[in-house]
Amino acid sequence: MLQGMATHNFFAADLDAARAWYSDLFGAEPYFVVEGGYIEWRLGPREDEFGIVNAAYAPHPTGTPAGSITFWAVDDVAAALDDLLARGATKHDDVRERGPGFVTASVVDPFGNVLGIMENGHFAEGVRGAGG
Repeated sequence: MLQGMATHNFFAADLDAARAWYSDLFGAEPYFVVEGGYIEWRLGPREDEFGIVNAAYAPHPTGTPAGSITFWAVDDVAAALDDLLARGATKHDDVRERGPGFVTASVVDPFGNVLGIMENGHFAEGVRGAGG
């Protein structure tokens, strides 16, 4: 039934500030914008979609970190964590080895969303296997 992640959405009450923060983080402007309502980027070799929805449209209260964590692949978790903290994120979970080849950490972005980062050897294998 589930075929893969289509889009991962965060919420932000200040969509303009979120656009600026994530555009700086990603080094690119969003490719899709619904003024005042939604912005979206495509990231990485598989062009995974990451969107931010105006918090006014959230089906639940926002701003308090909770729920599941999506981990985005990075080459160096410690360096990525330091970079995110320097950009104004706050630490959610420190660098942790989860097993051979699996290292994670997470932050809370300035808008109250949890952003996970992960070193994962299987990610690179999957990209190569998919023609990346």
